[in-house]
Amino acid sequence: MTTAQNRAILDEAEARVDKAARARAQDPTPAPTTPWDAPDDSTGSYVKEERGALRRVAGLSTELTDVTEVEYRQLRLERVVLVGVWTEGTAVDAHRSLAELAALAETAGSQVLDALVQRRDKPDPATYVGSGKAAELRDVVAATGADTVICDGELAPGQLNQLEKILKVKVVDRTALILDIFAQHATSREGKAQVELAQMQYMLPRLRGWGESLSRQAGGRVAGGGGIGTRGPGETKIETDRRRIRARVSKLRKEIAGMATARTTQRNSRDRNATPSVAIAGYTNAGKSSLLNQLTDAGVLVQDALFATLDPTVRRAQTPDGREFTVTDTVGFVRHLPHQLVDAFRSTLEEVAAADLLVHVVDGSDPDPLGQIDAVRVVLNEIDAAAVPELIVVNKVDAMTEDDVLALRQALPGAAWVSARTGEGIEALRDVIAARLPHPDVDVEVLVPYDRGDLVARVHRDGEVIEERHGATGTLLTARVAPALAAVLEDYAAPVAGI
Repeated sequence: MTTAQNRAILDEAEARVDKAARARAQDPTPAPTTPWDAPDDSTGSYVKEERGALRRVAGLSTELTDVTEVEYRQLRLERVVLVGVWTEGTAVDAHRSLAELAALAETAGSQVLDALVQRRDKPDPATYVGSGKAAELRDVVAATGADTVICDGELAPGQLNQLEKILKVKVVDRTALILDIFAQHATSREGKAQVELAQMQYMLPRLRGWGESLSRQAGGRVAGGGGIGTRGPGETKIETDRRRIRARVSKLRKEIAGMATARTTQRNSRDRNATPSVAIAGYTNAGKSSLLNQLTDAGVLVQDALFATLDPTVRRAQTPDGREFTVTDTVGFVRHLPHQLVDAFRSTLEEVAAADLLVHVVDGSDPDPLGQIDAVRVVLNEIDAAAVPELIVVNKVDAMTEDDVLALRQALPGAAWVSARTGEGIEALRDVIAARLPHPDVDVEVLVPYDRGDLVARVHRDGEVIEERHGATGTLLTARVAPALAAVLEDYAAPVAGI
């Protein structure tokens, strides 16, 4: 074969490769070969795609070099270093807390470069970690090229200011980080208002001003002929900012109160119909939304991320014997949940306090599931939900070892064990929920005419039918119902001989 022939063969092969590449560029999405390859068109998938698309681009930071000139700062976390103060517990607890902080930082869209822990009796009142550890932290920040330091705790305004002066980079605390995640994930009008309220409450004591920001507003002739109302010493810019924030906080509280009224109306409607309610609560990323989907086919967003669910979802479900009840998916909790969030989301968390049964979901595969339970119960006490009957549900049993299951069974003897991913234990959980729900307490025996089939359906839906027979004039029901429904059925009480 000649050289010219070899060249012709190579040119033809290259042409085929170029043609295939152009075809792939025109249609980059291959046709699904199996049902699992087809795109997911559920409601939750759209939200998940939207969140995945809104990620930060590394290297495109617009932060000012001099952080002291930044007053209103939005968190644009990219490359971060974590620092924590270990004051109590074991070293394992301290490392576990930092690992959770790293997960929070990654959920916010940042890249964790390094982490440091300082053993102290209490945080340093000036720099949180002490001057020596602050100097060491400054060297780590310079070596890694980080642009943000995240502290595993809530910093006082003075600590925040001192650390930024020493480190020359932006410093945020655990509270600000969680608020940023909430701001990213809030979708409903109520959720956005609640997050904004929490951010305003957090920002108010941390407002700072430098240079001209501390000067008085010009008055008199200096005001440039502003006239009446502009003369006098005036107020500083930082005082103006605080006044505006207080006004915004007041407006947000009124808006949230109005939204809470609508939620209360819906809850009262369910109470009038004697519909039992179940609230799903638990630690963040414990699988609460997955469990809701298993119980009700709700189709809500399921994502392996912290605080994926902020807006509560209410769905109807049925017990195995046909009784209807509502299931509410709530926001997840976390250790040291900012009190601003508890206050702002109080109207939403009231769904938990008003429930007839609390399904407390625990991540069984977590290294410290009992610590998760304690953290959740702290928040439940804050929202006056500690008196609600509680059912512990250990989720993700498919990811647990046999030793972990045995150890946790001894610590949680009355718990239900499920896997929301595989469906294991879901039917048994339905039976347990049905047994734990409040039961009607009024026994009735009524003869309902055939033209009042709506009452028969209501007894089946809201009560417990013990016996049902059909006669010439109507349906004889022996059942247990709520007092309100029993009052409606009083007019149809009839002897058995009437059948």
